[in-house]
Amino acid sequence: MVQNFKRVLAINFFTGSTSELLRLCAEGHFIIAPAAPALAELPTDPIYRQSVEKSDFAVTDSSFMVILWRLFTGQKLPRISGPRLLRLLLTSGQLRTEGSSVWIMPSKEEAKINRSWLNRKGIPVAAQECYVAPHYPKGEAVSDPELLSWIETHKPRYVIVNIGGGIQEPLGLYLKENLSYSPSIICVGSAIAFFSGIQASVPPLADRLMLGWLCRCLHSPRKFVPRYWGALRLLPVIAKYRERSAVT
Repeated sequence: MVQNFKRVLAINFFTGSTSELLRLCAEGHFIIAPAAPALAELPTDPIYRQSVEKSDFAVTDSSFMVILWRLFTGQKLPRISGPRLLRLLLTSGQLRTEGSSVWIMPSKEEAKINRSWLNRKGIPVAAQECYVAPHYPKGEAVSDPELLSWIETHKPRYVIVNIGGGIQEPLGLYLKENLSYSPSIICVGSAIAFFSGIQASVPPLADRLMLGWLCRCLHSPRKFVPRYWGALRLLPVIAKYRERSAVT
């Protein structure tokens, strides 16, 4: 199993096959897909840093991180983005059983749109299986007893977290450490919004070519250009820490 992971910034990144990834997704792990802007904050956000380091593993969502790792170490990391991870799950059949999953959404409107899209694709998600997340302050430990109780009531096999990077990982860790059982907690951020039409569509080819960031910037430049410009701060983080925890 060790050969299927590479340690980057003290995070275990998955490097194996998609069939192995799907098998792990079904085993009750806490899985994340950290983007470059969030990874750039590792030295300054201890709550976020702790949550990603305590994840069971991550997928290589950040094309910028993959490029920087190759530049500084000469090692090639196979890339699996958050949207690709979600697409694999949706097409695998793992989420097609009624009651098998619950979805944590960023707003009522997005919950409605995303749930409608999921149902059209044959993923049975009822309204009561979507939880609209409150505002969790960034940089602070997450606590949401209402969410815990809601998940305990449903006892799903999968908890799919669809809120912003930097926030969803501390929430995922909170769930992992406080639930009475071990569902698969999979943090895919806004990936479903790319499929349902809420955000810019990222075709599979563009995703494979690591151009998802460009699709988002062209669709919503005011939102994404500053975000990805800020991701340049990841360069000195990778250069300095490599495999180690980014503790200042």
